[in-house]
Amino acid sequence: MKIGILALLIFFAAGCNARAQSKPVTGEMQRYKLAAAYSEQFRGLSVLVMKGDKVVFEEYQNGHSAERPWMLASGTKSFSGVMLAAAIEDGLIRSFDEKVSDTIAEWKGDPLRSRITIRQMLSLTSGIDAGQIGRVPDYSEAIKSSAKQDAGTRFEYGPVPFQIFGELMTRKLSARNETVAKYLKRRILDPIGLDVAFWRESDGQPLLPQGASLTAREWAKFGLLLKNGGKWNGKQLIKKSLLDELVKGSTTNPAYGVTFWLNHSGSNPAGQPIGNGREIDEISSRGIADNASDLYMAAGAGKQRLYIIPSQDLVVVRQGRMSQFDDRDFLRRLLTGTE
Repeated sequence: MKIGILALLIFFAAGCNARAQSKPVTGEMQRYKLAAAYSEQFRGLSVLVMKGDKVVFEEYQNGHSAERPWMLASGTKSFSGVMLAAAIEDGLIRSFDEKVSDTIAEWKGDPLRSRITIRQMLSLTSGIDAGQIGRVPDYSEAIKSSAKQDAGTRFEYGPVPFQIFGELMTRKLSARNETVAKYLKRRILDPIGLDVAFWRESDGQPLLPQGASLTAREWAKFGLLLKNGGKWNGKQLIKKSLLDELVKGSTTNPAYGVTFWLNHSGSNPAGQPIGNGREIDEISSRGIADNASDLYMAAGAGKQRLYIIPSQDLVVVRQGRMSQFDDRDFLRRLLTGTE
């Protein structure tokens, strides 16, 4: 009888302890540490948090360091969106809805490709065969890709649309005797002091769907520019109204804007997988997290993440190796302190 009562008391105490442990942690630093511990568990390399304009938390894990750059993979894609916004402000491109065929004249006679806009191209709803992830054609090869359906009817994730944009920008810049790499550096990277450790090239041109490698602090600079609406050290580098267009989802996939993932659930009218891989399908169907409706992100394979949360004045970088890391689990800890 005494043994039974003792066992019952131990069970009750254990239950109380478990409930106590499940209570949210309090304080910003405790939340950040909780999120970093989760990231480390899933092969994380870095977690960096900027509140306002300052780094308030920074941790390197699993043998990584602050000075070591890491590949962004598809996190690279979002530089194209910001480059598009800058090109519109500079008068190189009339608007997000300018037709690609106005520059790539080879498309004018094609009934499908002739109607594609730049917005549709970089929101991945152009109908173009997006290609296979990891197999990136040269710019000149990418523009030969055919359209499989009408623009605006299906979301398809892949590298080809970004390389087509690279060719479009190459032609736009030719009159200025400037390359895509030089324009990107002069217009966006240099003004914010962003040092790219390495950017892979093909045929002498930077790969736009992937290829950049940055340290966590350098990637955070890009996020800070976005979070502050295109302003840097008091100077407006790119109009906020243009950057705002990048975080508007399409009717085809509300979870993806112009090169950025958005915190909205998506849908596919065809009832088929919406992306080009399981993770892409999951983000598209359920959004990113439950605790910040205005959250958006640049994302790459291996769970590379640049989260921007304007309403909470936050920029968060997470870098890592391939794992079962989950955005929801990480951000729930970081934003609410709840496991």
